Amino acid sequence: MSATLTPNRRLSPGAKAALGFFARYATILGLLAMIGAFAVLSPRAFPTVNNFTNVLNQASLAMIIAAGLTLAVVVGELDLSIGFAASLHGILVTGLIVSSKLPIPLAVVIVLAAGALIGLVNGVIVTKIRVNSVIATLGVGTILTGLAFAYSAGVPIVAGVPEAFLQLSLGRWLFGIPNNIVVVVVVVGGLWVLVERTALGQEIQAVGGNPAAARLAGIDVDRIKVLGFMISGTCAALTGILLASRLGSGTASAADTYLLTAFAAVFLGSATLRDGEFHVLGTLIGALIIAFGFNGLNIFGAPTFSQYVLQGAILIVAVGLSSLGRSIAES
Repeated sequence: MSATLTPNRRLSPGAKAALGFFARYATILGLLAMIGAFAVLSPRAFPTVNNFTNVLNQASLAMIIAAGLTLAVVVGELDLSIGFAASLHGILVTGLIVSSKLPIPLAVVIVLAAGALIGLVNGVIVTKIRVNSVIATLGVGTILTGLAFAYSAGVPIVAGVPEAFLQLSLGRWLFGIPNNIVVVVVVVGGLWVLVERTALGQEIQAVGGNPAAARLAGIDVDRIKVLGFMISGTCAALTGILLASRLGSGTASAADTYLLTAFAAVFLGSATLRDGEFHVLGTLIGALIIAFGFNGLNIFGAPTFSQYVLQGAILIVAVGLSSLGRSIAES
């Protein structure tokens, strides 16, 4: 059943404006209401600088991987390999440092390049071989899981991880701010500028909006889509590196759960400030909603299963709000 309103059942201007306001700002109002409720219910533990810093720090990796995924989604594709890729990259970076004795900067650069390469492979499969992105990236992600277990023999790489590598994620090198938060600002800010303030960003949005029209306008649609996948893959690699640094080990399935979190943040973000359009700033807000929701559940001692229930519910609501926004924009 189509969600688009038929001409003889169009909304009145007032109703359309009210629904439009709800579709655009419900997520932000919900975030503020949730923070306010948690602050009232737990005034000593929740509304503190330390807790808010902890929330941002804990959510930083989800923000990075979700921001990268946003670029793939903006160009009209889906990347289901990101969680599996991040797990592999965490194992790879620790293995290069511990087993191959490579300097930390070199190991990080190699793994970031590997992430871009995986994104390139995804993009080529989708654009040149014409495999649906869901099938292509799910297949690639499954292969990456096998490679992760093959590289590590299914055993976490723990022994010999240097302290300097741990400080990549756990350190506070700039004004006492956790490094991961600084990385989030750089990555999300950089991607926002790329998409919203550059000619390349206009091409990215054009491809996502109407690939046929973009191709007629002279835009290399396949190149732009491959770029979206490469950015997604690079952000997945960065997430895997920082997660391995945070955990002090490389583990075959450590980042698998970031897939659902990233998609929930991206779709929730598409219902924020715009009429069902995917954008980096919205993804950041979506990730914050998930992070503060988890934090509140932890403070109140909710069982672990409630986090999965919350995340699944958020994803459903996010897609619903995004569809509502599109329907209103098209009516």
